[in-house]
Amino acid sequence: MDWPLVLTGLAGSTAAGVATGVGALPVFFIRTLSDRVQSAFLGFAAGVMLTAAFRSLISPALELAPQHPLGATIGHAEVVLGLALGAMAVQLVNRFAPHEHFVIRIEGVPAESLQRIWLIVIAIALHNIPEGLALGVSFGGPDVANGTSAALGIGVQNLPEGLAVAAALASINYPRKVAFAVALLTGLLEPVSGFIGIALVSWIDGLLPAALAFAAGAMVWVVSAEIIPETHAKGHQAVATGSLMAGLILMVVIDAWLAGG
Repeated sequence: MDWPLVLTGLAGSTAAGVATGVGALPVFFIRTLSDRVQSAFLGFAAGVMLTAAFRSLISPALELAPQHPLGATIGHAEVVLGLALGAMAVQLVNRFAPHEHFVIRIEGVPAESLQRIWLIVIAIALHNIPEGLALGVSFGGPDVANGTSAALGIGVQNLPEGLAVAAALASINYPRKVAFAVALLTGLLEPVSGFIGIALVSWIDGLLPAALAFAAGAMVWVVSAEIIPETHAKGHQAVATGSLMAGLILMVVIDAWLAGG
């Protein structure tokens, strides 16, 4: 194993992951969280997640599918299967896993709201795992510059995602330090999976489309089944929808900027 290359890739994926924590820093300056603000935060998270699912996960999965070692048909089938399995996995978590196992109860906050918020965190964490794998693969390829570019792009994208996680937790009265720490931890899954990606670069290409699609399926399911209904439940539909569009537009602007447009 080329250890200098491994360390370079680990540094790049760590920097991209830490960007999630940097993006969460504004949560320390937010002191009031009315129902209107909560709906705005969750709407923003929905916009970020939808854009990330399609632009950063589904799109590259479809681009990689024709390069599958077993052929384009298998590659595209993996993408479809990954989408379905990602949605099913979060559905099963929501249905069967007692939320006490992964949620710290907060006085005065309904259990259903706690569960919805933690599904957001889980979905974004899942999203970071295949991104880390992708970073590892890019650093393990023939051109390290591709890895550097990928780390920059994913790091910039992680900024609003970190805010989305921290703001979602703050919206149900978690201490801001806890919200920040959880956001940072979701980002630090990237260097872990990045290391795996580098180590398995000789055969990971065949699995990457499915991994990307799995994370996308999980994110889209959470947005549709949990976040949007939650944001509309308190009578602030216009604010929630506007915030969703703001999150979506921000991610599109970031994507266009990174593409040089």
